[in-house]
Amino acid sequence: MPKNGRSGAQLRDSIVALQDLKTRGIGRRSALRAIAGGIFGLTSASVLSAPSIACAAGNIRSLALVNHRTGESINSCFWIEGQYIPEALAEFNHILRDWREDLATEMDTRTLDIMAAVHKLLDTTEPFQVVSGYRSPQTNARLRSERRGVAKNSYHVKGMAVDLTMDNRTISQIHAAALSVKAGGVGKYSRSKFVHVDSGPVRDWGR
Repeated sequence: MPKNGRSGAQLRDSIVALQDLKTRGIGRRSALRAIAGGIFGLTSASVLSAPSIACAAGNIRSLALVNHRTGESINSCFWIEGQYIPEALAEFNHILRDWREDLATEMDTRTLDIMAAVHKLLDTTEPFQVVSGYRSPQTNARLRSERRGVAKNSYHVKGMAVDLTMDNRTISQIHAAALSVKAGGVGKYSRSKFVHVDSGPVRDWGR
């Protein structure tokens, strides 16, 4: 569960430690090995190959989210130079859960990469507001019966999509930043005031 506790302190310490080791000329492998042994375990994972994402997200990828539905927020590093941080991923899985059913899934790390890249391009410290993250099949079916535009095979059900908004950036600005990343799906919902991003095929829609 996202909280300002030991996990958050470990993440901050890991970033400081990595920067300190690099400053002293210690190689990337040695730096990561030192962090893994001294602070917490890091597990290898495939890195999203799209150059634009790697460039925009940076060597340290972090993401700030607030979920007004649950009153929870998180501001955490989840990737350091090719390594995803399991503890951080678990926290993002929790805050992006289906709040209606209180069910979480393992979110696609590529979706987090895209969100981090978009946030960096927006050049703001304001967190993304989560409109919708993971949806259980039950929730998706209910929403389909209540409103138009909810896909039967939604990427939300697959843990690959998040709907986002912000107060100090317009929907058009968020949409433009998401399109410039050139990865996954990007949907603009001006009336509902959110932008959909997912890690499916590259495509865009909405106005």
